[in-house]
Amino acid sequence: MANVALIIAGGTGARMHQDIPKQFLTVNDKPIIVYTMEAFERHPDIDGIVIACLDGWQKALEAYINQFNIKKVSKVVVAGKNGQDSIRNGVFAISELYNEDDLILVHDAIRPMLSEEVITNNIDICKKYGNAITVIPCMEAMLRSDDEVESEESILRNSLFRAQTPQTISVGDAVKLHKEALEKGITNSVATCTLLLELGNKTYFAKGSELNIKITTLEDIKIFKALLATKDSAWMKQS
Repeated sequence: MANVALIIAGGTGARMHQDIPKQFLTVNDKPIIVYTMEAFERHPDIDGIVIACLDGWQKALEAYINQFNIKKVSKVVVAGKNGQDSIRNGVFAISELYNEDDLILVHDAIRPMLSEEVITNNIDICKKYGNAITVIPCMEAMLRSDDEVESEESILRNSLFRAQTPQTISVGDAVKLHKEALEKGITNSVATCTLLLELGNKTYFAKGSELNIKITTLEDIKIFKALLATKDSAWMKQS
């Protein structure tokens, strides 16, 4: 059984307000997406990497793959107009290269601090239950609002979990999931976990990490730089 990382790198970075898509921004002389690729490259149980890349940035990505000696990339496909499209493009491409029982770990290109433990736990949980969704418990007080101005309701945080990536599923199940979504007119589900739930499937939790940050703002870049300034052993052993 092979384990394949599907890195979603289709974002334009509108919230970052930069000229370069956020996954290609350079931090400490290395593009963010390279850190993400390296996390899968060095994991002994990852057999291949497929990347859904923002159209027009394929040549830049291929140059980085060569420059940073990423050996496991088996294919680069064009990302879609939204996250669901990009994941589907990657899933269908993987289905042509790998077997139905092989596993796909869908991961955001802008989560570069992915640890070996989180990857391993995804694989283990998916093998046991059929899918694995990386989550962390919600630690903050949660308030519900319809207008983003005021709230009259709190939500019990003990029942809430924050989904991260990777989100892992078999190749065969992923193909069926996306074909069913197309048949039912579901076109903008934000992640594998939401698509599974929208189509009536149960999801199973894999342990995530507070350090597995998603870089969407300039403040996140500052946090990422601070984490990089620590020794690898200070964060790589946490999950």
